[in-house]
Amino acid sequence: MERGALEVLIRPEGYERQIFLATCALGFRDPAAPTGLWSAPKPEELCAVAGGYAYLIDTGRPERFTMIAYRPVLEILPIVAEGLLLFVGHRSILAWGCEEQAWESEKLSDEGVTILGVENGVLRGTGWEMRTDKEKLFAIDLRSGAIVTS
Repeated sequence: MERGALEVLIRPEGYERQIFLATCALGFRDPAAPTGLWSAPKPEELCAVAGGYAYLIDTGRPERFTMIAYRPVLEILPIVAEGLLLFVGHRSILAWGCEEQAWESEKLSDEGVTILGVENGVLRGTGWEMRTDKEKLFAIDLRSGAIVTS
């Protein structure tokens, strides 16, 4: 066992598949960096997060996994209606769908993204802008990841 790692015993569906132990390295010990398990948009995958390090694990083929590039992920937000799992970082958001990465937002903040809510396929939030030292509102179309003006 790795010190501080998240260990998850996975029992895939079906008798022909082996039970396996997924060991996910711990990113940060800071309580602001999440740790836990989330459902993934693809039914055979699960999302394990250990201190802000996020992994998507194929439960039927454990050798296939993806580590999300954000280090740390600060918030995980399931958007079931759109079939997305969002990973919020310090400056931007990465969306994961059934076909792996769906999109990555442009830079939304110089340091700190706050999600305000989701309505009608649009995610709204704020990001801090260093130049003005103010929070700036943003809205993202969840289907494309594009910034919208409404």
